[in-house]
Amino acid sequence: MDNLFIELKTKISGWDRKIVFPEAVDSRILAAAGRLADEDVLTPVLIGNMEAVEDRARDLKVSLDKMEIYDPEKYIGMDEMIDAFVERRKGKVTEGDAADILLDANYFGTMLVYLDKAHGLVSGAAHSTADTVRPALQIIKTKEGVKKTSGAFLMVKGEEKYVFADCAINIAPDSQELAEIAIESAKTARMFDIEPRVAMLSFSTKGSAVSDETKKVSDAVEIAREFDPELVLDGEFQFDAAFVPAVAQKKAPDSDIQGDANVFIFPSLEAGNIGYKIAQRLGNFKAVGPILQGLNSPVNDLSRGCSEDDVYNLSLITAMQSLNVK
Repeated sequence: MDNLFIELKTKISGWDRKIVFPEAVDSRILAAAGRLADEDVLTPVLIGNMEAVEDRARDLKVSLDKMEIYDPEKYIGMDEMIDAFVERRKGKVTEGDAADILLDANYFGTMLVYLDKAHGLVSGAAHSTADTVRPALQIIKTKEGVKKTSGAFLMVKGEEKYVFADCAINIAPDSQELAEIAIESAKTARMFDIEPRVAMLSFSTKGSAVSDETKKVSDAVEIAREFDPELVLDGEFQFDAAFVPAVAQKKAPDSDIQGDANVFIFPSLEAGNIGYKIAQRLGNFKAVGPILQGLNSPVNDLSRGCSEDDVYNLSLITAMQSLNVK
């Protein structure tokens, strides 16, 4: 296990974090939950049919003794949950609609977090990103001052750690949204003991090309500085100018960032998604995430191609986020 995740285990152990897993019968989810419970790192909260979960756990030789299991169809607190959901949706659903919607494991699990019966949620092994994110946006919602959630990846190789965003959610963020992503990504970096040095990326460095696309990024830099004047942040940068000192000295000699950025904000989803996968596949970085940023409580989305280790690691991150919720 990477030192990063050993450190996370140490930080969250003893805080009695409860993390919801709506995909309880998925073998990767159940195996990771078993490890987390056996190591007394956190309490997994499994959503699903009790018999189905028990059968799968028996097959995998996973003990359920230190876990909580909720079956939405038999949940004794469903009336309370329905009332809370209708109130939260501000009349957009009826009680009858709510009763049907809350049988969905992701909605049910998200409501457990909203009602403070758990501290965070991890889903996506068998669901799309939309299936995971939609309930979070409708129920937990974004923090005050944050218009949209965003998806960051923690890129890890040995002792190297970087944050890439947005690589998962916003297709074409405007300047205001890019600035928000930068500020939230800096907070994510600090959670992993990375003192953020934020580079706003483009195909131009400090006006070497001028277009609507580059102006969007340079405007985002100014907005982000208004949000947090103390944050070390600059742009627009080509990646090499943000990452290679010799290139930074030539292309941006007056910048506070001299090839030493560790938080990289991409100008679009396509750039971010391509960028993190190149680093993962060609650079042999471990890509952990996406870590959803800007929500009132942590909800995180797995890839449907995730491994048991991916589930385990993202669960640690989710628990850590819950300790940092402001």
